[in-house]
Amino acid sequence: MKIVIISTAYPLRGGIAHYASLLYQHLSKHHEVSVITFKRQYPKLIFPGKSQNETGNHGAVIPSAQIIDTLNPLTWYKAGRLAAERRPDLVIFNYSMPFFVPTYGLVARIAKKSSAKVMIICHNVLPHERTPFDKPLISWLFRTGDCFIVQAKSEEKDLLSLVKNPKYKIVPHPVYEMFGKAIEKSEARKEIGIHANENVALFFGFVRKYKGLHILLDAAQRALEKMEFKLLVVGEFYDDEQSYRQQIEELGLKNNVIVVSNYVPNNEVAKYFSASDVVVLPYIDATQSGIVQIAYNFNKPVITTNVGGLAEVVVDGKTGMVVQPNSIDELASAIVKFFGGEFAKKFSERVAEQKKLYSWDNLVKAIEELTTEIE
Repeated sequence: MKIVIISTAYPLRGGIAHYASLLYQHLSKHHEVSVITFKRQYPKLIFPGKSQNETGNHGAVIPSAQIIDTLNPLTWYKAGRLAAERRPDLVIFNYSMPFFVPTYGLVARIAKKSSAKVMIICHNVLPHERTPFDKPLISWLFRTGDCFIVQAKSEEKDLLSLVKNPKYKIVPHPVYEMFGKAIEKSEARKEIGIHANENVALFFGFVRKYKGLHILLDAAQRALEKMEFKLLVVGEFYDDEQSYRQQIEELGLKNNVIVVSNYVPNNEVAKYFSASDVVVLPYIDATQSGIVQIAYNFNKPVITTNVGGLAEVVVDGKTGMVVQPNSIDELASAIVKFFGGEFAKKFSERVAEQKKLYSWDNLVKAIEELTTEIE
């Protein structure tokens, strides 16, 4: 089967680009696959990060045609024509937010002129921060879709609210396996400056309000009344960094919170996960999180909140703990409970078993089956 993937991809950075790299690698084992990506995703005026390009290339390098500029519709036509010229059987769009709808919608309509089928992999059906225009806009894009993949049961409802009788499959987000092997915990901690025998919790990823870091900092203060631990906060701030640093200061957490406020290159990710005992994702709102799948790659348990599809992936009491969102007390209690018992070893063993459910082979199989169904 000939497949064209339209997506953020290397040399651009971020979770969707990593996803595209792994999808390309696994589909290419059995199919002829090519990738069309962006030469510019966002205008600098609205991009909160420091760079849109990947700074590390470990595991992310794939061939791609960098064509699409979201500010230049002529490049959308060019990308659509290139996709059509390749005479694919299937065009896959990695969809994540309404900002990309005009671009993807036009590219999809041009590509379909080659008789290609269109599949939309939904990383979020609806965005975290919503507007009245989202549903009509997304519906316009989704009308081009012949089939869909959603990655959590919670996303199924949103898809069904936008598309009548869609052909779709629910396939959990596969494990991110591109960040290399775990390194010795003591070595990782030495690099970061953490004592080998300390308890360590990790908050990882872009910092945005809906991810609940402010809740975690309040919970950390309460948990520290009963249990000593270090909190690693690692990721580029897409929110006001100073407000979080002020919160750390006011809560008296300076000696217990280590902040690394940069985008982490691929070849450095293993260091932070290897140094930690547990990953904490106190999200206020979510669909799913690729951070869980990075944690699972390193056999790390996760403490998270019962929002979106997170509780579908983090099995409470087996591969981590699930608490209610916005609950400082519940989150603090979970942290204390984790570090106060034999949970770390038991959870890590269970994660190693559970992550087998989240393979890229499962996703490839679903793509193949859906394509057959719509022929």
